[in-house]
Amino acid sequence: MKTNHFILIIACILLYSCNSYLDMAPLSDVQAENYLTTEAALASYANDQYQMLPTHGQYGYGTFEFDNNTDNMTGPSPSTRFAPGYWKVEQTGGSWWFGAIRRCNYFFDNVLPRFQNKQISGDSVLIKHYIGEMYFFRAYAYFDRLMALGDFPIIKHVVPDNQDSLIVVSKRAPCNEVARFILSDLDNAINLLQETSPDGKKNRLSTNCARLFKSRVALYEGSWLKNFQGTAFVPNGQGWPGAAKDYNSGYQFPLGDIQSEYNFFFDQAMKAAKLVAITVPTLTQQNSTGTFQELASQEANPYFDMFGDVDMSKYAEVLLWRQYDLSQGVTNSVGMHVTRGNDAIGTTRSMVNAFILKNGDPIYHSAPYVDENNSYWGDNTLPNITKNRDPRADIFIQKPGQKNFHTSYSGTHGWSSTWIDITNADTQSKFTTGYALRKGLNFDGKQADFQQSTIGSIVFRAVEAYLNYIEARYERYGTLDGNAKNYWKLIRQRAKVNDDYQKTISETDMNQETLDWGAYTAGQLVDPTLYNIRRERRCELMAEGLRWMDLKRWRAMDQMITTPYHIEGINLWETMSNWGYFTTNGQTDGPTKLIEGVNVSPRTRSKYLRPYEIFSNNIVYDGYRWNMAHYLDPISTQHFLLTCKDGDLTTSPIYQNPGWSIQAGTSPE
Repeated sequence: MKTNHFILIIACILLYSCNSYLDMAPLSDVQAENYLTTEAALASYANDQYQMLPTHGQYGYGTFEFDNNTDNMTGPSPSTRFAPGYWKVEQTGGSWWFGAIRRCNYFFDNVLPRFQNKQISGDSVLIKHYIGEMYFFRAYAYFDRLMALGDFPIIKHVVPDNQDSLIVVSKRAPCNEVARFILSDLDNAINLLQETSPDGKKNRLSTNCARLFKSRVALYEGSWLKNFQGTAFVPNGQGWPGAAKDYNSGYQFPLGDIQSEYNFFFDQAMKAAKLVAITVPTLTQQNSTGTFQELASQEANPYFDMFGDVDMSKYAEVLLWRQYDLSQGVTNSVGMHVTRGNDAIGTTRSMVNAFILKNGDPIYHSAPYVDENNSYWGDNTLPNITKNRDPRADIFIQKPGQKNFHTSYSGTHGWSSTWIDITNADTQSKFTTGYALRKGLNFDGKQADFQQSTIGSIVFRAVEAYLNYIEARYERYGTLDGNAKNYWKLIRQRAKVNDDYQKTISETDMNQETLDWGAYTAGQLVDPTLYNIRRERRCELMAEGLRWMDLKRWRAMDQMITTPYHIEGINLWETMSNWGYFTTNGQTDGPTKLIEGVNVSPRTRSKYLRPYEIFSNNIVYDGYRWNMAHYLDPISTQHFLLTCKDGDLTTSPIYQNPGWSIQAGTSPE
C-alpha cells in the first residue's frame, strides 16, 4: 500500500475495479480490534479520503469549470444564488453534514491510542505519514463546512447514534474557533507528513501541501473577520445569531478583540506561505517569448504544458496532482472539452478585461490601436483580443484561426477555423459567452476523445502560497515587505509582464474596474494596491476553482443588492456579428443568421453577448442581484427537527444563518 497513487484510488473508489476494495467490509461493520492495526490498513483508510479533493471526473471540463457561477465563468443556466427569492431553505439535505468528518474521527478514535502504545505494525515513518494525512483530511472537510456555513460544531470523536448525543454535539462554535481548530489539525499534519510525497510522484500529500492549505484557510478566515466585522456574520457582530444561544452568549475572542483575531490569522497565513515559497523558490517558466506553441516546430511553453500534462510530477511548482490511467479505466473528458467550448462554461468579458497589457498598463490607459506593439487593440475582433496583453491571456484564451498540433492523430484540435458555436443547442459544445479557454490542453490528439483523456488534475501548486503571502501582508500591515515584493515580481516575470507592479497600481482607475467583483468590499471600491493584488490572483488562478472562495471572503457582492450586474461575453454587435464567426448547431456551411431574442441577446440590451438575456423568462434577465444572506448557506429544517424538544424547532441548539428562516420553503428576509 506504500505506493498506491491517485490512479488506483480513483479506480477502486469510483469504478470499483479493485478486489481489495470490493472485499473490504463497510467501515461501520468492521470490528475495531481487527482493523487499523497495520501500516497497510492505515494507508488503505487514508486512500479513501482522497476522494474529498477536486478531480476532473469523467465528464465535462473538470476542475477548470469550478469557477462557474462567478464573474469569471458562467454556464447555460444561472445560479439561484444571484436571483433573490429563488434560493430557499430546504426540508432535508444541504451543507450541514458530517460524513467525511465522522470517517476521520473513526480513524483517530481507533488509531491514536494504538499509535501511542506502539500497537501498529509497519514502517513507523509511513505510519506517522498516514496519520498526518488523516489530520489533513479532517481539516479539509472542516474547511468545506466553514466556507459554506461559518459557525459549525467542532467534533473530535465519533458520536453515539442517539438524540441526546446529537443535541450535545450540535452546538455551533464561532467561525474563528472552527478556523483555529482547522489550523491545529494542519499543524499536526505538518509535523507528521513527510517533506516529499512518499509515492515519489506527488500523488500523495506532503508537508508543503499542508502548509499551503494552512495559508489558504488562515487567509480566508482573516479576510472574513476583517471584511464582515460588525455584521451578523462574525461573532459579536450586530445580529450575530450565536449570541442568542446560552453556550455562545458573552463570547470573547481568544486575543480579546476581532482586530487582534483577524491579524492572528493573517500572521499564520504569511508564516505558512513563506515556508512553501522558501522550499519552492522557482516557478515553472514560460518559453522565451511567452507565446502559445501553435506548431510542433515552435518552442514549447512549459508553463502552458503544466496544466495539460499527463505526468505532472516533473513540475516543482506542482505540490499535489491527480493521475489518470486509461488501462485502469480512470479517465476524464478534459481533452475533448478544452478543444470545444469548455463544456459550455464560458469565460466572461470581465475575466478577459482583467488582463493588463504586457507593458503593465491597464487596458483603458491608452486608446486602442495607437501603438501597434504596445496599445490595447479593443475587443471587437477575437483574433486580436489578446494582442499586446498579459501573455497568460494570450496562451490560455482560444482565438479563431489558431492551430494546435496533434502528435498522434493527423489534423488539428482546438480552433482550426473561424467558427464559434454561440447558438448551439447542444450545451456541451456551446460557446456560452463566445470566449473559451484552453487551460488543460494536451497536444496529443488521443486526449481529445470523449472519456479517453488522462490529463492530470492539479490540486495544489506553490504559486498560490506566493499570492497568499502578498495579500495577507497587505491586509495585515497596509504595506508590502521585501518578501511580498519579491513574490509579486516573480509571478509577473513568469507571466512575461512588466514586473513594475507599482506602475500598474498608479495607472489603475477604480471606476474603470467595476466589472470585476474583486474591486469591491462591502459595496465600496477598494484601494488600487489591494485591487491589483486581487487582480494578480484572479489572472494567475483563472479557472482553478478558487474564485468563489475569494469572492466570499472579500465580501465582494454587496453592491449587487442595489445595482444589478449583467454577465457579458464577446462584443457581438459592434462588428463581429457580420464576420461569419458563428455556426448553428455545429453546421459550418456559412454564416448563421443571429436571431435576436431567439438564439442571442438583442443588441438593444448591449453590444456584448449576454447569455442570460436572450429570453425574458430567465430568472436573471434583468441582471444578477444579491441578498446578504447568500454569503452563507441555509441549514435545512430537518436538522432543527432532529435536535429539538417536542417538535419546537426553537429549542434546538442549532441556530440558523443570518437572514434565513428555519422553515422549509422560505427565502431570506
